[in-house]
Amino acid sequence: MDCHTIFVYTIFVKNVTLSADEHLIERARSLAKSQNKTLNTLFREWLHQLASQHGETQSYEALMQRLRHVRAGGRFTRDETNER
Repeated sequence: MDCHTIFVYTIFVKNVTLSADEHLIERARSLAKSQNKTLNTLFREWLHQLASQHGETQSYEALMQRLRHVRAGGRFTRDETNER
């Protein structure tokens, strides 16, 4: 007798309606299919990447703001740069 366990995860998502050129959509679907994914999956990955970039930019800007008092000084010679 086979026994299977099925896990169900509920994720709250919001639907988005997009308008795009028909040929562009078909090319994107073909690309998704070649990657064994759906167009919806590719869109979610793209959206995640886009949102992450904004967070990385904010983190970088916050770091630069915290380090604004740091000054590198003048130019270093090759020997000075390689000193340990």
